Amino acid sequence: MKLISFKQSFIAFGVLLALASCDTDEKLEVKGDGVVLEQDFYRNETEAYSGLVAAYDKLGKYAGAMENAPLLFLNSASDDFYAGGGGAGDQPGLQVASNYSITPTNIPPNIWADYYKGVARCNIMVVKLPGISMDETKKARFMAEVKALRAYYYLDLVRMFKNVPLILTPLTKEEIPLVMQAAPADVYAQIEKDLIEAIPNLPITLPPNELGRLTKGAATALLGKAYLYDNKKPEAAAQFALVNGTPGGTSSYGYKLMDNFAQLWDKLHEFNSESILEISYSDKSNADWGNFERGDDEGNVAAQLMGIRDYSRKEAGVTAGLPDYINGWGFMVVTKDLQTAMQGDPRYASTIFDAGTYRGTGNDDPNGLLKYTDSYNETGYHFIKYAPVNEDIKAANPFLNFGINTYVIRLADTYLMEAEALGGTGARAQALLDAVRARVGLASVPVSLNAIYAERRLELAGEGHRWFDLIRTGQAAAKLAFKGFTANKNEAFPIPYSEFNNTKMVQNQNY
Repeated sequence: MKLISFKQSFIAFGVLLALASCDTDEKLEVKGDGVVLEQDFYRNETEAYSGLVAAYDKLGKYAGAMENAPLLFLNSASDDFYAGGGGAGDQPGLQVASNYSITPTNIPPNIWADYYKGVARCNIMVVKLPGISMDETKKARFMAEVKALRAYYYLDLVRMFKNVPLILTPLTKEEIPLVMQAAPADVYAQIEKDLIEAIPNLPITLPPNELGRLTKGAATALLGKAYLYDNKKPEAAAQFALVNGTPGGTSSYGYKLMDNFAQLWDKLHEFNSESILEISYSDKSNADWGNFERGDDEGNVAAQLMGIRDYSRKEAGVTAGLPDYINGWGFMVVTKDLQTAMQGDPRYASTIFDAGTYRGTGNDDPNGLLKYTDSYNETGYHFIKYAPVNEDIKAANPFLNFGINTYVIRLADTYLMEAEALGGTGARAQALLDAVRARVGLASVPVSLNAIYAERRLELAGEGHRWFDLIRTGQAAAKLAFKGFTANKNEAFPIPYSEFNNTKMVQNQNY
């Protein structure tokens, strides 16, 4: 989803919202106008819009952070990637996810906190919007957006941590010590309720200047996903069918598989017909490390981390037309297991770069076409769906301003989720699987749950879904044993130790 124009409008208002999940005394800083307390804000449509933008803002942390970025964290925890980087101590929050030495004291705390900050901003809007004098149709849309956003934040929280507090209104200091976790079933029920209430008041399509705001199709896809994880398969299939339409055709929401898989990853095809929920990152903010430390940078930071360390092409590599990738930080090293699984697949060339093959026996190999420095757990294979090239570097700051979008949900994902929700059997499930494969020129295979799971791995590699898929389908203990995964423990991440101060929460099992 596109946040560029949305964010720029927010900055133009001169308002920086930093509303923590459990602190009602936190302030709204208004540039040039001193300080405005939260209770004195939200007086008109302009201020409501600022609050809406703030509610969306935490979506950007998906790939807009380092060890706190869910995209990097979840990939590191999967069987498709090692954390990589410069060594065992580089971005330790990713390393402990990768080798399952994760504990309440070493998990990156913002993996939890950023989602709850998003929830808190939504909660404030849910409370404040009814009292704001503004166009009623627009007010209903704003309310639908913040409810759908709250559902999105809680869906990730309950899938990652399982036992989470269900907070639906701003908390006072007196209420914080009473915070307890809710049953996962209750969290899913609220997610589903929020989405059901939101969908009628969301638009089907968006004008160019609103790209990135939630649509009816995006909320419907989220509802289908929530039902799937809540083990309500018929309900999930029904919602996905609305999003997907006739397999291979154009759905009533306007979604259609892209003809060319490679075009999903270039800037010329952002917000394409397959994109359902997409996060946009800006190269216009001139962010530096000060912005990054405050959390108000707007670039795709994960793109820098995933770049190959000290990468450079030799002259022969330039002549051979090898990609002009940036000098990156070497995270998200592809496991040999994923490389083997994708060998010969048409999607390989858009997913994995065989850096080791082109380097030859090492940087001094006269027959090698490029040079790079090994990452931690180097395999020679690197992830490239979101890989920046030197042309993407902005002179003002080469690290924090990559305007490379990331998908949260795209149509191939919902096709395969619907096929799974249908039990991996029947003519429609077969047609959904066939459409994903036919798009890249692959022949039909008999539909089954295992065939769907295998297709998800190849189609969606590196997009943050694999760990969730392994947990949901009961494959995690077997597939992640080589990384140290412990059954009946690592199906949920530990709640950060810092979150237990002055609450009644309890830690997840066996942590």
